[in-house]
Amino acid sequence: MDLFSQLILVISVTSFLSFQWLFHWVSPWVSTRVSPGFLRLADKQKVEWNSRTVSTLHALVVGLCCLYILLFDDAINEDPVWGDPTLVKINVGVTTGYLISDLLLIFYYWKAIGDKFFVVHHLAALYAYYYVLGQGMLPYFANFRLLAEFSTPCVNQRWFFEVLGYSKSSRPNIANGMAMAVVFFLVRIAVMPLYYSRMWSVYGTEAFYRVPPGGRAAWIISSICLDVMNVMWMHKIARGCYKVMRSARRHKVGTQENGKTD
Repeated sequence: MDLFSQLILVISVTSFLSFQWLFHWVSPWVSTRVSPGFLRLADKQKVEWNSRTVSTLHALVVGLCCLYILLFDDAINEDPVWGDPTLVKINVGVTTGYLISDLLLIFYYWKAIGDKFFVVHHLAALYAYYYVLGQGMLPYFANFRLLAEFSTPCVNQRWFFEVLGYSKSSRPNIANGMAMAVVFFLVRIAVMPLYYSRMWSVYGTEAFYRVPPGGRAAWIISSICLDVMNVMWMHKIARGCYKVMRSARRHKVGTQENGKTD
């Protein structure tokens, strides 16, 4: 194992231990001081709260690194299949540690946060990351996929508001819902043409055929499956936003009419 591979291994292990520490100690300690409602939650809700807090931190760190790489890493932008994957490997190493940590927590606290979909998602992601970390291929596309993490904080915040008893028509909930819809659209839907145009630009080239069949399958099939789900989720999010905004508008009109009657 070369020196850089050893460094990536250390980064992944450190990431795993860090996210375990954040889940078991940092999140409970901070949450009790920032949100008094945390203490009133049931034990299962506290487990999910801590899990989502860690998820949000991971999403912000990895998402910002992703954006930096996409904008300033000339090597992978010039050669999206075999460009120098140094920065991408570091970022994927952090995510690998997080995914393994989260998988362990899902299995250990199955009754609280167990979800077969997340198990499949995490295992599929780890399989795809093997080709990035082990063989240094497809760095541009692996990094591009991680941009989707930017939508995670709003999704988690929606759950936080729900367990804290916020009304769906409350201003914080509506603002978060709108932000979630906009961010989800930008990082998962609007970027599809760019992603697939880059995929098409390398399809059939020498660089493409140097990728083994397993790597091509992990890349192309998983991309299509994920984007089908993204479109379905976007549809649900848009419908949910529309219903909440419509309900809030009716409530506002009703309040104004009652005020005039009084």
